[in-house]
Amino acid sequence: MKAVFPTCIVTFAALLFLLPPEAAANRDPLKIPDTDEGLPGAGPLRRTDWFRGVWRSRRSSWLDRTEAQKNSIVFLGDSITQGWGDDFKGFFGKLRVANRGISGDTSRGLLLRLPEDVLALDPKAVVIMIGANDLAEKAKAGTVFGNVKLIVEQLKKHRTTMPIILCETFPCAPDNYRPVAEIQKINSLYATTWENDPQVTIVGTYKLFAGPDGASLPRFMPDRVHPNRDGYAVWSKAMHPIFARLGLSADNSDPTP
Repeated sequence: MKAVFPTCIVTFAALLFLLPPEAAANRDPLKIPDTDEGLPGAGPLRRTDWFRGVWRSRRSSWLDRTEAQKNSIVFLGDSITQGWGDDFKGFFGKLRVANRGISGDTSRGLLLRLPEDVLALDPKAVVIMIGANDLAEKAKAGTVFGNVKLIVEQLKKHRTTMPIILCETFPCAPDNYRPVAEIQKINSLYATTWENDPQVTIVGTYKLFAGPDGASLPRFMPDRVHPNRDGYAVWSKAMHPIFARLGLSADNSDPTP
């Protein structure tokens, strides 16, 4: 069994750097804080027993993979990212990719776990896709954008040459649970802020899965939120030319059809 304590200590210190001294004193980076006091970002953090268990279980399982997954392209997000699986369904061949998606997570959750789950890997690049769960918790587009902006700032501080690949928030069902207008506003804020940023690449993933009404296409998202295999094939097809343009796929083999 690999020794994980030095890595934990370093990344734990990085996480504490984001918090005020009084909040950092007793901070367990694998536990969802019981209150929002002193935490970075804004908006919802889910605290149901189910989500607390998923959060700790998945994050704990990554600790002994930190060294092996360094210099990977790290995918960060919620259940849509988790749905790639550890093998990314074979769509990225031999490309070094690491999955840091947690089902049920929010943009503030991503911000909170960024040092331990992403920066500790010293990633070659980071792919972000988030927003659906924030909207389900009645957060607005500006809240999602604000947290993603803080994540991007932290990634830029980590390394000024590291590509940041920001996928537009995917469409969801044609109802007010995750309003179409709020999803479109998130994506509009991304474009306004980072369209001409040389370190940030925005991927037009919304239009890949949206129908004329702005909601998700059932043939790619049968439950209107999560892609099926065909949906992941569409997403991967959009990512490959971006990886190639950014010089990230030189060691990749042909993806699985």
